[in-house]
Amino acid sequence: MRALQYLNRYLKKYRFLILLGLLFTVSSRVFAVLAPSLVGDSITEIEQFIQSGATDLTSIKRVLLTNIALIVGAALISGGFTFAMRQTIINVSRHIEFDLKNTIYDHYQKLSLRFYKQNRTGDLMNRISEDVSRVRMYVGPALMYSINTATLFIIVISYMASVAPKLTLYTLLPLPVLSFMIYRLSKAIHERSTLVQEMLSQLSTFAQESFSGINVIKSYAIESDRIAEMQRISAESRTKNMSLVQVQAWFFPMMILLIGISNILVIFIGGSQYINGQIELGVLAEFIIYVNMLTWPVATVGWVTSIVQQAEASQKRINEFLGQEPEIQDSNAAYKNLDSVAIAFKNVHFTYDDTGIHALNGVSFELAEGKTLAVMGPTGSGKTTLLQLLSKTYLPHSGEVMLGGNPLDAYTQHDIRNAMGVVPQQAFLFSDTIANNIRFGKQDATQEEIETAAKQAAVHENIIDFAAKYDTMLGERGITLSGGQKQRVSIARALIKQPKLLLLDDCLSAVDTETEEAILSSLKAKKDTTTVIVCHRVSSAKNADHILILDNGKVKQFGSHKSLVNKEGYYKELYTQQRLEEESAEIS
Repeated sequence: MRALQYLNRYLKKYRFLILLGLLFTVSSRVFAVLAPSLVGDSITEIEQFIQSGATDLTSIKRVLLTNIALIVGAALISGGFTFAMRQTIINVSRHIEFDLKNTIYDHYQKLSLRFYKQNRTGDLMNRISEDVSRVRMYVGPALMYSINTATLFIIVISYMASVAPKLTLYTLLPLPVLSFMIYRLSKAIHERSTLVQEMLSQLSTFAQESFSGINVIKSYAIESDRIAEMQRISAESRTKNMSLVQVQAWFFPMMILLIGISNILVIFIGGSQYINGQIELGVLAEFIIYVNMLTWPVATVGWVTSIVQQAEASQKRINEFLGQEPEIQDSNAAYKNLDSVAIAFKNVHFTYDDTGIHALNGVSFELAEGKTLAVMGPTGSGKTTLLQLLSKTYLPHSGEVMLGGNPLDAYTQHDIRNAMGVVPQQAFLFSDTIANNIRFGKQDATQEEIETAAKQAAVHENIIDFAAKYDTMLGERGITLSGGQKQRVSIARALIKQPKLLLLDDCLSAVDTETEEAILSSLKAKKDTTTVIVCHRVSSAKNADHILILDNGKVKQFGSHKSLVNKEGYYKELYTQQRLEEESAEIS
């Protein structure tokens, strides 16, 4: 149970509620065990009344009615304490589930981009949902029934031993056998539970990817192949679940068998002692009731053991992620205020560890605050990597990236990103209204601010053509909108933030030239915003203050449109080629 030790912090947090639940449990069991004693007393009174040969039933009736009233009263009080016990301990488990899910989610937010490249979304979701649910069963029902069982055993066995020690010894003979069998089965349950959870993650991942990529699946007419693969994974998951269930299925029959053996021993040994005059008939009746009273708690031992083993496997999977530290952490240096966003790259080198690709190789340039930089180059030249270094998504392996004359380590990640508006290469929209997607950039934005940002991104006219206008609900990943509309809504989301630094990663590729010109004119008007645009079209770059040409991670050209168009190189070739394409399009 080493993995479950992580939960001790939550058990400590809610220790007072747990102690209160323990008090309710003990109180409930104390009143519950009164009934067998009262039944035994009643039987003993009846036996003595019959043996005495008395004919007046008044006294025996009074005793029996008193005992019945006490039994009913004890049952009601025990039920009340049982209700309070469940309300206390089960509520604690829900609080812990809430805290644990938030802890995992918060930790997910802190982890670096590389973590998400190495782990699938379905697996991440499964650990925060299914695995946490199994852990909740440990700190809820398993804890409650464990306390309940332990309390009942202590009270009942102590009482039984005080009344008839020899009969108690025979009654408890099956328990060592039970302990041994639980020990043997627990290991098998733990191993198979781990495999079941891993299989469930694989199933969740496959389903999530299939739903997200349904357009591709339908476009290539591979529905039958995906269905066959889903059936294969489901069949494997069923096999592993059946393997786990087969082990779990041993518990309850085994418990009932052992309880049955205890009942036989009580009747046989107790009956012999009664015949020999060693115990009263009421004691024998008490023991039979006590043994059957222990049936469910003993049966829950197996169930609780199964829950604990599954929780152990799930918490171990959760701890694997909670144990990972973000690759990029804020330094302990005194943080400076990000007053200026002038950019400087000084001999920056960066290599992706997972692929070994040397994305940036000695990149150096400067960009004054309020200026616009267009970054161009062939595919794989390091353009997106440059933006990711600016947003502190990655850190350079050597050289310095500077903002406002200070290295990035002088600022917290939050301060850097709070000053930025970022539009990624692949526009991502949430399953919410268009207004809320734009408001994502500024949570307290008014409707007027939302519309202003949409106009700057040249998407306002498209939005008001929808029946619900800004309240139009988008499908997953913004599937309701066209590619160009998604890009422009993403741009509006960045602009509404009024950032000091605006990073646009090839986010105008799906819009026409006229719309592109309108957006770029809006950006040009923002004199107090430093803008970096990654693009492939000269029309996107020509009005920038500076143009940076990258090739294989190296700076090949740097200058204005006017200077570069008159120099031999990548930019002039691209400019000539795109002009010819435009002229050909006009002629045709």
